[in-house]
Amino acid sequence: MNKLQRLLQSRILILTVCAAGIGGTFQYGYNISIINAPTSYIQVFMNKTWQERTGVPLEDNMILLLWSFTVSAYPLGGLAGAVVAGPMAIMLGRKMSLLVNNVFVIIAAVLSGFSQMAKSFEMIMLSRFFTGVNAGVSMNIQPMYLAESAPKKLRGAVALTSASFTALGLVLGQVVGLRELLGGEESWPFLLASNAVPGLIQLMALPWFPESPRYLLIDRGDRESCISALQKLRGNSDLGAELEEMLAEQAAAKGQRAKKPWELFQNPAVRWQLMSIIVLSSAMQLCGNDSMYFYAAYVFQEAGIPQDKIPYVVIGTGSCELITSVTCNLIIDYAGRRPLLLGGYIFMAGWAVVFMVALSQQTRISWMPYLSMACIFAYILSFGIGPAGVTGVLPTEVFDQMSRPAAYMICGSLLWFNLFLVGTAFPFIVKTLAHFCYVPFLVVCVCTALYIGLFLPETKGKSFLEISEEFRKRNFKAQSHAALYKGPEEIKSTVL
Repeated sequence: MNKLQRLLQSRILILTVCAAGIGGTFQYGYNISIINAPTSYIQVFMNKTWQERTGVPLEDNMILLLWSFTVSAYPLGGLAGAVVAGPMAIMLGRKMSLLVNNVFVIIAAVLSGFSQMAKSFEMIMLSRFFTGVNAGVSMNIQPMYLAESAPKKLRGAVALTSASFTALGLVLGQVVGLRELLGGEESWPFLLASNAVPGLIQLMALPWFPESPRYLLIDRGDRESCISALQKLRGNSDLGAELEEMLAEQAAAKGQRAKKPWELFQNPAVRWQLMSIIVLSSAMQLCGNDSMYFYAAYVFQEAGIPQDKIPYVVIGTGSCELITSVTCNLIIDYAGRRPLLLGGYIFMAGWAVVFMVALSQQTRISWMPYLSMACIFAYILSFGIGPAGVTGVLPTEVFDQMSRPAAYMICGSLLWFNLFLVGTAFPFIVKTLAHFCYVPFLVVCVCTALYIGLFLPETKGKSFLEISEEFRKRNFKAQSHAALYKGPEEIKSTVL
């Protein structure tokens, strides 16, 4: 009977993860993918619509400008979503925030779905902005919700499912965007509107699962609801130790209110936590993983793959990220966070060097395109095994309940700003550095690996209070050393 109960409770936790993920970070990966297939069709639609309005066709540079506005609307919406995610998580709770967040994606689906009928490409731009808001909110709140709901021994694996759902969304977006499905000239509005389906699934599924127990106890002070949520997620056994740990957190946070982002910058007690998430969140976008997808089609074409077959091979790149994120899920609570991050960035630095050499020799040596192709897969695999997932787990682990939403606001804002920055700057980097365009990304990977190796502590298997205490010692290490070396007169004056 005990075994059956444990199996049932594990199933409830797994279903909670799936219900949160399908309308959460899944949407981030899915909406990055689905915009690629209909690019040429949407540009034709823009030109045709403008010509019908004015009688004059658009120039090529104007079409590209309008398309760049459409593409950049997504990270700008994501930045807005990251900013509102913190207040939403505090006022509405983690679960309710994810549910309310689906309003943005449904609005986006309606706008894009009817854009062709309404003969308005502006609706597509607005749709991409609302899609970005949805992704910005879910990228912040889903890891927070899942990490706060998971038992300590599974916290890393459960929170890391956010990265797995992102990779799953990326792959399914590539598949649905094939010409045989919704990537054709007549069906692209349905492709852009298909993001409503995961949102509707979440709206039907997630209400059946509990709110974050930590949010209920520490933020709301509702002990009965917290125990009820824990019983649904864990069953009736072994709640004592976990509840005691939560009560200790509640006592530590007593009399405090939820922090604002700027308050974290002013607080010396979270100096190293803040530095760590700033470095890692920035590196996640500045490491060049997304830019590998930019090169994929070119490299595959040089390797002799027929043009009409390249979309199918590109699906393999997304599948690499999915496979490694799932693998990382399985090993994170055994290997630890630090080794996965460190190994990921070291391998990415190595593959960046090989990739640049291969690109520079692409036209001289016949087998170099195949090496370039291998580098693309290896780089994405290295990113997926550590940085892709572990980065999103850390803010939950290194910040306390009162600081966590503000920390995620900072992380999310950096993630979306740097996504916009890389998307804007990368074409100019390629034009300036040519085959050595990965030098900036190489520098980021090396510097990040050094930071992780020198300054980031391991958080595997530790309670939130234990992690906070470890960082507290580091944050006040300088003051402690100063106190040890005070002279007799200084000590006397301090006492007086």
